[in-house]
Amino acid sequence: MGAAAGNIGQPSAKPRANPWIIAAVVSLAAFMEVLDTSIANVALPYMAGGLAVSVDNASWVLTSYLVANAAVLPISGWLSIRFGRKRYYLASVVIFTVSSFLCGMAPSLGMLILFRILQGAGGGGLQPVSQAILKDTFPPEQLGIAFAVYGMVVVMAPAVGPTLGGWITDNYQWRWIFYINVPVGIVSMLLASRLVEDPPYLLNQIKKARKYLSIDYLGIGTLALALGSLQVVLDKGQEDNWFHSSLITWLAVIFPIALMVFLIRELTARRPVMDLRMFKNRNFAGAAVMMLIIGFQIYSTNLFIPQYVQNVLGYTAELSGFTQAPGALLMILLMPVVGKLVTRVQARWLIFWGFLLRGLAVYHMTDVYLQLSFGTAMMYRVWQSFGIALLFIPVNTASYIGVPEEKGGEVSGTINLLRNVGGSLGISTVETMLARREQFHQNLLITHVTPAQQPFRALKNGMSSELFYRGLSHSQAANQATLRIYHSVITQATILSYMDVAWILAILCFAMMPLALLLKKNNPKMAHVSAE
Repeated sequence: MGAAAGNIGQPSAKPRANPWIIAAVVSLAAFMEVLDTSIANVALPYMAGGLAVSVDNASWVLTSYLVANAAVLPISGWLSIRFGRKRYYLASVVIFTVSSFLCGMAPSLGMLILFRILQGAGGGGLQPVSQAILKDTFPPEQLGIAFAVYGMVVVMAPAVGPTLGGWITDNYQWRWIFYINVPVGIVSMLLASRLVEDPPYLLNQIKKARKYLSIDYLGIGTLALALGSLQVVLDKGQEDNWFHSSLITWLAVIFPIALMVFLIRELTARRPVMDLRMFKNRNFAGAAVMMLIIGFQIYSTNLFIPQYVQNVLGYTAELSGFTQAPGALLMILLMPVVGKLVTRVQARWLIFWGFLLRGLAVYHMTDVYLQLSFGTAMMYRVWQSFGIALLFIPVNTASYIGVPEEKGGEVSGTINLLRNVGGSLGISTVETMLARREQFHQNLLITHVTPAQQPFRALKNGMSSELFYRGLSHSQAANQATLRIYHSVITQATILSYMDVAWILAILCFAMMPLALLLKKNNPKMAHVSAE
């Protein structure tokens, strides 16, 4: 027995402009917005020096952007209905562009953080609105390719960010990582104002919305408080040693309280700012969970490989970024292919194989070692790209199946929010696990490195003798030998911690495979889903 899908992907009226030009315009702005989540990472020490603050304080430049971004993402669909999608999109581009310029001009850390909050608030609407515009612009048979274009944007930007940020900072100045948004924003604004249109069904919704101009202040406020608290806890937790920090402790208490108030409010309000009843749809709920895990995987592995080659192998930030480049280029080639596959193969099977390939690729990283070559580190990323390419587009497509057309903006906003939250969870989890597991392995290994152990004495004596013959005194040679052995222990503990994290990431992928099979069957060429 079939269930209607709400005309997923069927535009209400054919756009006057070429759909692919519209796709390029909205994807360009979305690319810059996603890029800004990671491009500033490598520039933090330069910002701290230029503004005369510590690197710890400068890290609020990253956190403030993510907090504002997270607060806006889930309400972007509601804002599109309230003010009109085109008007809201253009306002977001303007706010993002102007605040980017102000970030580059900021004379102090306080002003920079303020402008980053504005930039995050403006940019928060670009991702979901761009996705909603694509859904209403393309017919069902072309929607997969359209999502492929958007997928390249979202997956490539976090990988390109550190490399581009490092190159700009080394060759110019950290302020230019913000200035580069200005010309892109101006071009995007001018083209979008001429090409993007609100579809008829959305215009009807806007007319109806004018009859009830009440704003759900409680819903918006508690959502912003909950997401803001969670984001700060995730971003600053490991750095501040988690609950040893009073700020982290208070925010960890505020988050569940604010979230509970928000859930109660949205489930009882006549016109909620976020329709939680969408989660009754099995496909949407499943896609939401899987997108959370995809965000977790993308951002955690974007951190995993560059951090390993920098901390263990001594790569520069720019060189470590180049280990990600071939995988990003492969994504460009694979996304259109998967976009075609979505129109021929059921989404749930593509998702199943995507998680399987991704899990096997991440499992392959459990064999990291001290003499890891640049080519091997690069191939780690390349293998992972096959799995991600098979995941992003089908999961996005599956999230719209069975959802009414007018809920498209809310779907994209929620899905993008969960991907970002998953990314924060992934980064926080990887950083915490690496620190904890490194300490665990170090404590375990150090028990075998004591004067009571014959292998330790033999190794130390051998190294001391070699250093003595090189010109050091007996005491200097003995101290240097001990330091070298301890450094070796730390290195081995670090490598083992990366192996542990790779295991966890692989298991997480394999755990998603049964969930993919629980999605409803869909006809790839038609806008309906089978309930069989």
